[in-house]
Amino acid sequence: MATATYTVKGMTCGHCVSSVKEEVGEVAGVTSVDVDLQSGRLTVVSDGPLDEAKISGAVEEAGYELVSAS
Repeated sequence: MATATYTVKGMTCGHCVSSVKEEVGEVAGVTSVDVDLQSGRLTVVSDGPLDEAKISGAVEEAGYELVSAS
């Protein structure tokens, strides 16, 4: 199991959070997605290694930008 935390830029409301959660949740292997609107923090849990490019693509598909990983 792997956990990664990212910062997402551009989210302003609950709908934004829902969009990001939905898109990232569709990435293969992802088992849990948590998004904090105030901090822009995205926490992703998966059952194997995470591919940051796929997470970034999912965030972009939702209409936002992945700006950093921690």
